[in-house]
Amino acid sequence: MGVKKFILNSDKFGVSQDYNRAILNGCNTGFLRSASLTANGAAFDAAVNEILPECQKISVGVHLNLSFGKSLTRADLLTDEVGNFNLNFLYLLFKASNRELLAQIEKEFRAQIEKVAGFVKPLHIDSEANIHAIPAIFEIVCKLAKEFNIPYVRTHFEEFYVVPDLKSNLSLRYPFNIIKLIVLNIFTMKNRKLIKEYGLKTNDYILGVTYGGMMSNKTLEAGLKTLSDEDDFVVEAIINPASYLRNINDSHSKEFKLTQDRLLEDTIYRMGYEILSHKGC
Repeated sequence: MGVKKFILNSDKFGVSQDYNRAILNGCNTGFLRSASLTANGAAFDAAVNEILPECQKISVGVHLNLSFGKSLTRADLLTDEVGNFNLNFLYLLFKASNRELLAQIEKEFRAQIEKVAGFVKPLHIDSEANIHAIPAIFEIVCKLAKEFNIPYVRTHFEEFYVVPDLKSNLSLRYPFNIIKLIVLNIFTMKNRKLIKEYGLKTNDYILGVTYGGMMSNKTLEAGLKTLSDEDDFVVEAIINPASYLRNINDSHSKEFKLTQDRLLEDTIYRMGYEILSHKGC
């Protein structure tokens, strides 16, 4: 008999001290089990030297990034004149047939993975703004995952669901998130074939697309309730928690509070899920 497995993963580890502190507290006083490390993040050194030694049980992955910060390689097609990233999903989608661009992406991603692997064994790969979901880029990521013996790459199939919360559904983010959901679901059908081809693991479902930037105990619980009653699947929830010292109405602060919600944790268990890290999947 299988098991319903739930992974709560924080992206943006190493981006700032606010994110770092939230991940530390989410791990040690909450039920956060996994985090994805941004190799070119401004607080990367603090993440690996200060947070990881205090957070031994957390599973660490690589959060590939072409959206902000300095590149680790010379990549003129990916950066501005001073070497800063500023690429978005749509730009990369329309340029994904450019072989020179893809070659620079592969070189940069390899450098980012190598930097993370120099401090900790990464067990999963995902990306800022879901850019690795673009099939041409996804194949690069699968190739690198195999090369570095990283077993798990995130995919993005999310069942459509509606939270009984008028404020969330009237948010300006919501219609754009629905478009993103449709695109990512289509790409996932192709990307799962690459997962099998490269002998990798992935999640069966994702939570954090439809209500991206609006994740809370309500959106998370509602999303889990929509999933199959059958056993033996993995669902990964994406959050970007930042320190509770930030504005209480900030979405990142709300996502930090989610990691501390013991009632939610108990609800997840009562729904039949095991709360695991990527180590257990």
